[in-house]
Amino acid sequence: MPKRYIVAIDAGTTSVRTVLYDVKTGALLRAFGSKISQSYPHIGWVDQDAQEIWERISENLQKTLDNISPEEIFGLGITNQRETVVMWDKQTGKPLGPAICWQCKRTEKECLKIYKNEEKRNLIQQKTGLIVNSYFSASKIKWLLDNNYDSIKLFKQNRLCCGTLDSYLVFMLTNGKHFVTEPSNASRTMLYNIHTGVWDDDLLNMFGIPKSILPEVVDSNSYIGDASINGKEIKIGGILGDQQASLMGQACFDEGNIKNTYGTGSFLLLNIGCKPTVNNNTKMLTTVAWRLNGKTTYALEGSVFNAGSCVSWLKNQAGLISNAGETQDLSLSVNNTMGVRFVPAFSGLGAPFWNDSVRAGFYNITLGATKAHLVRSVLESITYSVKAITDQMKKDSKIEITDVRVDGGMTVNQFFVQYQSDVLDKQIIVAKESESTSVGAAFVCGLTFGAFKDFDDLRRMYKIGKVYKPSKNKVNAQVEYTQWYKLVKNLDNKQKD
Repeated sequence: MPKRYIVAIDAGTTSVRTVLYDVKTGALLRAFGSKISQSYPHIGWVDQDAQEIWERISENLQKTLDNISPEEIFGLGITNQRETVVMWDKQTGKPLGPAICWQCKRTEKECLKIYKNEEKRNLIQQKTGLIVNSYFSASKIKWLLDNNYDSIKLFKQNRLCCGTLDSYLVFMLTNGKHFVTEPSNASRTMLYNIHTGVWDDDLLNMFGIPKSILPEVVDSNSYIGDASINGKEIKIGGILGDQQASLMGQACFDEGNIKNTYGTGSFLLLNIGCKPTVNNNTKMLTTVAWRLNGKTTYALEGSVFNAGSCVSWLKNQAGLISNAGETQDLSLSVNNTMGVRFVPAFSGLGAPFWNDSVRAGFYNITLGATKAHLVRSVLESITYSVKAITDQMKKDSKIEITDVRVDGGMTVNQFFVQYQSDVLDKQIIVAKESESTSVGAAFVCGLTFGAFKDFDDLRRMYKIGKVYKPSKNKVNAQVEYTQWYKLVKNLDNKQKD
């Protein structure tokens, strides 16, 4: 029976999905998703249940593989939310308490202390390409070591494992036989040297983290081992962090290609080729895009911590909308925001500001402001945040951005994507398949097991959905951006002072 399918796991922040990708047509034939919970035990803390994530994925995998023969499957690829940390018992696979989500700010004060130490701050940025922030994994791992009694006991027994979500999923899929990660995930920990490609001893010592509890780092397109799912043996190979998977799924294989994914946050990655751009004046992150057959490709990354989560807040907490689709009609019902401006900083400001202390808020509200003005200001603020990042990326990389490839749930909102095109004054290309992270996981798995020969094969599989071009409204949009940027910069400076 000829091989035809690739199974992909997409372990996101608020939901997990498993899909069946058809290598011949490029279609996602089956997709099974489940919501996963988050808890907020203290202000700024965000926890998740790794056991729940594993159970939902296991259930979805069984549905995805129903009536599919293992002989038809090339392999299984994984993409996952990055930076989120799981600590577990090597002997039982049982997590030691909650996973700490990438959104969690519990280690903000500790990271600020490191940031204020210029020597440590510069060392971290030079080695990792990252700016010191509680967003990344290192301080979360340190917190778990310091605050979980079982972690010390298991460490002494050589039974302690700690890693990002990909490591935990591989461990569970292989019944504890394999404890690995790959460079796109490792490069988000603030412990991985992106120049040498190994866990860095200086950084491990700085944070007090033993190397023995961390996974082995293998190529992104490595054959790792076999998963047994309902008695079916499936090869595991091809892992990428979710944003790098989206970069691959959007066929951004060449230097200068850029993509933006609108999910819980908004994440822009610019392919910068085989040489990392790192200096202490860079406000963008330099990260590993992927390492294929020993060759590393790098990307500049800028993150808006809150994008889709802002729309969720409008619905679930503020009660201004009953579903996300209403935001388009409400925004189009008014010509502007009547001066109302929103700062999308529920989890602090990401790039290029990097300020954990700023919080979300509406500004310049007058008695004439309506629900429509508030909703429109939220959508506009996300496009402005993206504009701030692309401007900084151009400055840091010296690369001219011609168009932006986008994916994610918010791309169905035509007002939003058109406004993004106007603010950026760039062509926006919407992928036909909105779930580019799943496609990227399928792509890297296909490269691992021979379903695809090279990037040219993958380019032929990429499909464009819709193209947006700047409209006559672009001048007004860019004027509004300037005013918004001044507001945010003032808030940023005030907090840092």
